[in-house]
Amino acid sequence: MALLTRIKGPRDLDRLTPEQLVELAGEIRTFLVDEVSKTGGHLGPNLGVVELTIALHRVFDSPKDKVLWDTGHQSYVHKLLTGRQDFTKLKSKGGLSGYPSRAESEHDVIENSHASTVLGWADGLAKANELLGKRDHTVAVIGDGALTGGMAWEALNNIAAAKDRPLVIVVNDNERSYAPTIGGLANHLATLRTTDGYERFLSRTKELLERTPVIGQPLYETLHGAKKGFKDFIAPQGMFEDLGLKYVGPIDGHDIAALESALQRAKRFGGPVIVHCLTEKGRGYTPALQDEADRFHAVGKIHPDTGLPIAASGADWTSVFAEEMVELGKEREDIVAITAAMLQPVGLDKFAKAFPERVYDVGIAEQHAAVSAAGLATGGLHPVVAVYATFLNRAFDQVLMDVALHKCGVTFVLDRAGITGTDGASHNGMWDLSILQVVPGLRIAAPRDADQVRAQLREAVAVEDAPTVVRYSKGAVGPAVKAVGTVGGMDVLREAKTQSDGGTPDVLLVSVGALAPMCLEIADLLDAQGITTTVVDPRWVKPVDEALPGLAAGHKVVVTVEDNGRVGGVGSAVAQALRDANVDVPLRDFGIPQQFLDHANRREVMAEIGLTAPDIARQVTGLVSRLQGRYADEPAPQVASD
Repeated sequence: MALLTRIKGPRDLDRLTPEQLVELAGEIRTFLVDEVSKTGGHLGPNLGVVELTIALHRVFDSPKDKVLWDTGHQSYVHKLLTGRQDFTKLKSKGGLSGYPSRAESEHDVIENSHASTVLGWADGLAKANELLGKRDHTVAVIGDGALTGGMAWEALNNIAAAKDRPLVIVVNDNERSYAPTIGGLANHLATLRTTDGYERFLSRTKELLERTPVIGQPLYETLHGAKKGFKDFIAPQGMFEDLGLKYVGPIDGHDIAALESALQRAKRFGGPVIVHCLTEKGRGYTPALQDEADRFHAVGKIHPDTGLPIAASGADWTSVFAEEMVELGKEREDIVAITAAMLQPVGLDKFAKAFPERVYDVGIAEQHAAVSAAGLATGGLHPVVAVYATFLNRAFDQVLMDVALHKCGVTFVLDRAGITGTDGASHNGMWDLSILQVVPGLRIAAPRDADQVRAQLREAVAVEDAPTVVRYSKGAVGPAVKAVGTVGGMDVLREAKTQSDGGTPDVLLVSVGALAPMCLEIADLLDAQGITTTVVDPRWVKPVDEALPGLAAGHKVVVTVEDNGRVGGVGSAVAQALRDANVDVPLRDFGIPQQFLDHANRREVMAEIGLTAPDIARQVTGLVSRLQGRYADEPAPQVASD
């Protein structure tokens, strides 16, 4: 690492010879494999952008020139070249973020790590430079996968309108997002990679389109007879220059000299330019290159020599869903699946293998996924849209106005709901229970264990006149939590011990989803203080079960515990239900504070925000004690919430 340790900032690259730059690239790849294998992280994407990142920092003057990274999971090399070479606590509390972070460096601009946004950012920054009279450059690095997002094309439409704003768009084209990129744009980028002549390209494209259900034979015929002629269409400048954008490429994304030359030309142009770079995800690391699924897009702790996991993982929430989807697919031919460029991460790869004709990967386009699902449902099918909980935020209007308004039977499956931890603020799935509460007719299931994932997924897809949501956590799923009874549609997980005086039980504890084991632990701690507690799992948290207000009326205090933001979540919905039923029982809601949470593991984040059994039990004990004091001294005030 002789060269890497000498790089304290981008301008240190200026002193290196071409031979040293190649040597530095090798050192960086060795460093990434050695360090990320110890901590876990996004390995494949970063191995693919080593030379590109070196060239970017050689040509542009960051932070004066703004280098923006879409999603940011390919920013590790950028971190190394901007003085951040301690990866020992990558994605851990107190260590480097897995994405760009303004708190870490002035070289980092965007840290939201949601795809397809970088071109909008770049458009705004370029406009700001123009109005302020600055000639600084704005450089946006976007992957071919992120270019499938509609936001990227909305931004391109605006960027192309200004011919003299210095804005460089670097397309990092590795033919993949997580998995291989699909769709019309992917096919066009594949065209731009072609160097083997018109006839061979025509043959390959025809074969590809004929086996691609999204576009297929009609598009082939349209392109073949296009007004410009098919030969003109396949010219590299065709699509982008038709938009009014200068095009440079394709460039070998692992040839530093070629990259620098292309970037220098783009920089001198003085207007918006596309620089199309061909890179190889996982480059230089054989285990990644041999992983056809996602080229080691994201890994846990692995053996650096073999790429094999250090510890075998148990069953996780995603795999339980994946297996049940296959079973449902066998039983019902009307069930289809939709993913937004994340077939494997959300567990639909098994369904795709069993029923390839019933899976639609729409690219990084959650809005389109929701509207397309509405169409599928209207056409007589039952679509299951599987996305990370944090990404459903992007499709809220479509869930509301296209799916719910039209009473479409669509099931949304939200993976990584609640606190996810190590990926930081933008990946915590802490918003869905709040934003979805306002959608009329929509129903939300929050399974507490694997058995409930299976059962509630089946209940969800049985609903044909309204949207349903099934949300679950990230990581390993724990043992089954058995019910000891039912009240209405709710499972009773623990009945309050009978008080010696036959009085009213103290606490009704409403547990949401995966927090059931913690809620049972809270009940044990309260019991040790002489506080009697009933624990219920509503299973379906929207709408609030009709039996809940009556059950609450038989207790002194209601406590809700959820893995979601406290504002507008399940606690708020329960409080509203109690008020509507004229049940004046004090209520205390526990959940995630409405703030952006720093990266750390799930346990550490929950401890930091006080969402642990001891913390909650301590506060509930204090609340009950105060109420008991009131009951002893004077009549308790009639309130609906505390």
